[in-house]
Amino acid sequence: MALWARQVSRWRCLLQTASAAAFPRRLRGHSSSAQARHVLAPLALLPSRNDVLPWRLQAYRCVSVGSCSPSNSAKDGSFSSPESNLPSPVKQEQGKAETLPNIDAKTLYEDWDDVPPSSALEEISEEEAVQIIAEPLLPLHSSTLRDYVDHSETLAKLVHLGVDLSQVEKRQKAGQLLLTLDFEKDVRKILLFLKDVGVEDNQLGPFLTKNPYILAEDLEALETRVAYLKSKKFGEAEIAQMVSRAPYLLLFSVERLDNRLGFFKNELGLSVKKTKDLVIRLPRLLTGKLEPVKENLEVCQIELGFQLHEVQQIVFKTPKILTASKKRLKQTFDYLHNVMGIPHRMLTHFPQVFNSKLLRIKERHMFLKFLGRAQYDPAQPRYISLDQLVSLPDEVFCTEIAKASICDFEKFLKTL
Repeated sequence: MALWARQVSRWRCLLQTASAAAFPRRLRGHSSSAQARHVLAPLALLPSRNDVLPWRLQAYRCVSVGSCSPSNSAKDGSFSSPESNLPSPVKQEQGKAETLPNIDAKTLYEDWDDVPPSSALEEISEEEAVQIIAEPLLPLHSSTLRDYVDHSETLAKLVHLGVDLSQVEKRQKAGQLLLTLDFEKDVRKILLFLKDVGVEDNQLGPFLTKNPYILAEDLEALETRVAYLKSKKFGEAEIAQMVSRAPYLLLFSVERLDNRLGFFKNELGLSVKKTKDLVIRLPRLLTGKLEPVKENLEVCQIELGFQLHEVQQIVFKTPKILTASKKRLKQTFDYLHNVMGIPHRMLTHFPQVFNSKLLRIKERHMFLKFLGRAQYDPAQPRYISLDQLVSLPDEVFCTEIAKASICDFEKFLKTL
């Protein structure tokens, strides 16, 4: 027993010395089970208590059978060391058994899994303390998503896609939404869906910048909305164009989309085909508020004096009139009709003039009037169309329409 205890003590000292000298603290308690079996294999050389005790008892019996008997100390319940009672040959054999194998401590403790982890209260050297890298704490509150990019895989990958987080965080609760999403579980399937719809790779970033809320939508609901558009005879290319130009379109349920299409068809009195063409050219009509549209229709008919069929032509050619500012619309019409003398008939044929800046119309008309060339009646000579008036670049307008140089036009503008 005493010899077995000394052997275990010697092995324990050896293990502690090797652990302190050769085993990196950062690997303690962190290796895999396979590594642990590989590292613990040399420990099979250690004699177990079951191996030592039978050998000791056998040696003790040999001595007892030969010429020895238990010492007097056994009578009072104690035993002296058996080494003193063994004959010299047995002692030599014992000496050989006690010879410890030369095991490399570095190999023995490489990635040993059973070493307990270091305690937080354990003292470490200055060299070890310098090697500790402390990760920055995640802010509990922040006014910008920039503070979370290094801690969120979702945010980091969205930035790589081209999403402008400085714009996203301005949208209500959009930042909190992105922080709760898992890229592989929540975001990837939406990105693949958008690509299937027809959104180009270089458009994914701007699309999600404008509409990050689509990342929280149910994929089945999104597919249902696309299927509804296809049922209304919208082609794949047309759907892709509509979704790209109106990012919020797919947030609308099938019922809302159907109501919007019905509204424009009934209010404008358009056919199904013309209604479809209208929303393809300006898909945000389906996602914007309907009140401004109703007001602009009333302005065109009541205040500007256009007939219903004229309003239909104007809206079909220039859908932006439905979402234009009422004030700007009335000011442009007043100048064109009351100052320049353009009749409703001509404005109906060329409604794009309402999309031009009023300042450009005024400057060019006044320059033509100064030159005596402001003639907008197609039945008269030297007729100038509204298209030529507002759409041509300054150089072309001066040389071909005004028959003057660009320098003359610039000098004239300085007199205004």
